Amino acid sequence: MRRTGCLLAIALAIVVAAAGGWFVGGWWITSRVEEDTTFIVPNGATLAEVARRLGAEELVGSAGTFLLRARVLGGSDPVKAGEFLLPAGSSAAAILDTLQHGEVIRRFVTIPEGMPSVLVRERLLAEPLLTGTVSVPPEGSVLPQSYDFERGEARTAVLARMQAGMRRTLAELWAARAKDIAVRSPQEALTLASIVEKETGVPAERRMVAGLYSNRLRQGMRLQADPTIIYPLTQGRPLGRRIRQSEIAAVNGYNTYSMAGLPRGPITNPGRASIEAVLNPAATQALYMVADGKGGHVFAATLEEHNRNVARWFALRRQRGEIE
Repeated sequence: MRRTGCLLAIALAIVVAAAGGWFVGGWWITSRVEEDTTFIVPNGATLAEVARRLGAEELVGSAGTFLLRARVLGGSDPVKAGEFLLPAGSSAAAILDTLQHGEVIRRFVTIPEGMPSVLVRERLLAEPLLTGTVSVPPEGSVLPQSYDFERGEARTAVLARMQAGMRRTLAELWAARAKDIAVRSPQEALTLASIVEKETGVPAERRMVAGLYSNRLRQGMRLQADPTIIYPLTQGRPLGRRIRQSEIAAVNGYNTYSMAGLPRGPITNPGRASIEAVLNPAATQALYMVADGKGGHVFAATLEEHNRNVARWFALRRQRGEIE
C-alpha cells in the first residue's frame, strides 16, 4: 500500500508538473502569430474582450486560456486602445505586454504649404483608414504639416488638430512680430501670408515678396496678385488656362487688381515660413516683381526699372518659344 501511495504521489506530481509546464510554457514560449500582424483594441475594451478578439483572430489558441494565463502570469496594467503590431512569433506573454505597454501604430496625412481648403478636405476624405465625413474648413485655418492619426480616427478630429496647430502658430508668431509691419491683426497677417505663399515657390524669396506687398499696402497701391484673381474662380484649384481680361477686371472681394488693400480673407493655407515672412518682412524699397525665368523673381523699386525687367522676361519667353 505504501508503495502504491508513493507511485500515486509521483504520478500526481508528474501530472501537476506537466500541467504547470503546459500552463507556463503556453504563456511564454508557444506562439500562433505566424507573421507580423496588426491587432486593434477598441476604446474601452476589457481584457476579457481583448482575449475574445485574439481568439477569434486565431492569434491565441484559446480565449479562455489566454485570459486565465494573463490574470495569473501577466502584468496588472490595463490594455491600451489603438492599433498594435504583433511581430511574428509573439508569445501570449509578448502579446499582452505589447497591448499594455507597446506603441500604438501611427499613420500620417500631410498637408503641403499652400494647399487650399477644398483640397485639404479631399485629402482627408481620400484617407481610407479615417472615418466619418468632414466639411471644407475655412480658408487659412489649417496649418500645413504632417499629422499622425490612428486607424479608425474621425476625420473631424484630425482636422481639429490641424486647425489648433494654426491657431497656436499664428498666436506665437504674432507675439514675436516686428515693429511697424503693414498688417494690423493676426487675420490680416494670415491673409497676406496666403498671397506670399502662392506668389513664390522659392523659400529665400518669401521675406522679399512680403516686403514688396507690405510697401504696396502702406502706399495704398493695389497688390495686383494673380492668385487673388484665380481664387474666387476655383477656390484655389489650378485654373488650367490664362487669366482673361474680364477676370482681371472682376470685382468680388478677392481680386486685388480691381481693389486696393487685402482680400476679404486668405486664398490658401499658408505655411509657417510665409507667416513669419509677413511678420518680419525684408527691408526693401521694391514695389514690383516679375519672373526671372528660373523659378524666382526680379524685384524693382521703380516702374521704369520694372518695365525693363518685364521686357527681358518677354524676350526670354520668345527665345524659349513660349510666345511669338
